[in-house]
Amino acid sequence: MTIRTTIRSTGSYLPEKIMTNADMEKIFDTTDEWIVQRSGIRQRHFAAKDETTTDMAIAAAKDALKSAGLEGSDIDGVIVATSTPDSTFPSVAVKVQAALGVKGGPAFDIQAVCSGFVYALTVADSLVRTGAAKRFLLIGAEKFSSIVNWEDRTTGVLFADGAGAVVLEAAEGKGTVEDRGIISTHLHSDGSLKDILYVDGGVSSTGTAGHIKMEGKEVFRHAVSMMSEVVAEVLEHNNITADQIQWLVPHQANIRIIESTGKKLGMSMDRVVVTVDHHGNTSAASIPLALNEAVKDGRIRKGDLMLLEALGGGLVWGAALVRY
Repeated sequence: MTIRTTIRSTGSYLPEKIMTNADMEKIFDTTDEWIVQRSGIRQRHFAAKDETTTDMAIAAAKDALKSAGLEGSDIDGVIVATSTPDSTFPSVAVKVQAALGVKGGPAFDIQAVCSGFVYALTVADSLVRTGAAKRFLLIGAEKFSSIVNWEDRTTGVLFADGAGAVVLEAAEGKGTVEDRGIISTHLHSDGSLKDILYVDGGVSSTGTAGHIKMEGKEVFRHAVSMMSEVVAEVLEHNNITADQIQWLVPHQANIRIIESTGKKLGMSMDRVVVTVDHHGNTSAASIPLALNEAVKDGRIRKGDLMLLEALGGGLVWGAALVRY
């Protein structure tokens, strides 16, 4: 028998404040048409001034625990994927651990920007497979509104806030693609492209949080090719064809990148989970937010085969084949 890391439940949290494109027109020299054409975004959620990444992570975690019928004391460890922690240290994860009553096990953050959830999923899967933990709370949480340059329309209209969570649980499988759980994960990076998407601040450089800087055309060009390559890698590694995948759950950055990946898989858009129009780009939170929405509305069901994929600043990118 093979140990698989299954997704027992999902959860999410979105801040109360909604900013439509009409609202963004009052801040930036932009239009609804320009934003929709280039990104597919129509609205996004922003956290309150005193609302932290930890606050959102805790709320999403509570939702996932409720869906699983579990308490914090049933969880062995916490991993949070975030690029916008409340403080340099301690981690968001240990704050979540304390708030939910998770005892003893590991708790730490992972920073891989928009690919953070896929990276964190890979780490959690490795820990479960080695027997280090039976249940993990895995959260993607971001407050990107805190690092947006409110004088830059090219990035200011794209990013947003929120949190998504999953409860991961060890289960036995046969070691085939028919097993429930994480079948395979595939991670990549190319630091030579670090300057096309970055934040111009940091602890050891400016001593400030900084703001997002992005060369949009270059990011788009690399994202399309890299997503195509990692999709092909997943299919070849698992000896499957694209038509065996029921759902594509991509990072929600740009509708054109999402459509390009769906086309590569030969998937109609009704098999692609799209939330970018009403969530915006929530970085590491975007995949778990999209997954939770599709699970809660009944589209994704137990046994469905999903492909999760993302690319973020670094550049870092990756994909995971998961049977829900």
